[in-house]
Amino acid sequence: MSEASARLAGLFDGRRLTPTQRRIAQVVVRRAEEAPFLSSVELAELAGVSQPSVTRFAVALGFDGYPALRRRLREALHDGRAAGVPDAEGRAPGGAEPNGYQQAVLAEIEQLRRLVSWLGEPERLERAGRLLAASRPLPVLGLRAAAAEAAGFAYFAAKVHPDVRLLDEGGSLLADRIEQAADAGATALLCFALPRYPRELVEALGVARAAGLTLVTVADSVLAPVADPADLLFTAPVSTALSFDTACAPMLLGRALLEAMCDALPAAQTRLERFDARAADRQVFWD
Repeated sequence: MSEASARLAGLFDGRRLTPTQRRIAQVVVRRAEEAPFLSSVELAELAGVSQPSVTRFAVALGFDGYPALRRRLREALHDGRAAGVPDAEGRAPGGAEPNGYQQAVLAEIEQLRRLVSWLGEPERLERAGRLLAASRPLPVLGLRAAAAEAAGFAYFAAKVHPDVRLLDEGGSLLADRIEQAADAGATALLCFALPRYPRELVEALGVARAAGLTLVTVADSVLAPVADPADLLFTAPVSTALSFDTACAPMLLGRALLEAMCDALPAAQTRLERFDARAADRQVFWD
């Protein structure tokens, strides 16, 4: 990444942009020398989007319109005042500047560094682990972008917890399944919430609260619409360096919660050993 590209990239660092808006930002960064002098129509053509999308992009960044954004791009290109300009620490092997894919990895590493500091006081995590371990059954909720995190947690949790119920599909049956879990004895629900937040996820959490469930929520921000003062909220930011979010930090936080739950389950090790023995008998795995 050239110095000019780094200056312009700093304008978008940490911004919540849609995939279409990120495509525009990527074109601006990759064509840093010419982007500040392009018309909105020219920029739209390069990004493969509509001209109104470029206008919405400028507004999303806090500008009145594209002309104001273009002036800011010219200023950043001229004097390097844009915030968050990367330094030489991000250089690739051999001294070359990292390319866009490497920049995405470096951004994800930075999010993991932040997670390290947040896990420095594990008391809240251990409390959440006890809540999850005690809930029979244990519903695990994650819709759309968060479905993968919920499914991963539920897959491993089922090896040590006697009754895990994955809720990864929305629709009219979702409220029924939450209420059925509560009727069956559930006392807590684990929720993964990542942008963009589905409206039905917010509604489902309302059903869970009304059913008396304690909510343990993994979200990307304390400002997420799923956050509630009554919940036990854990945050781990996603990275926005690529067109679609990368969520290594939320996934790792989920695994930390899983570890805390295992520590709170007295029979966890016995169940794991039983699973391994049965898997070996059935030759489930190659190794």
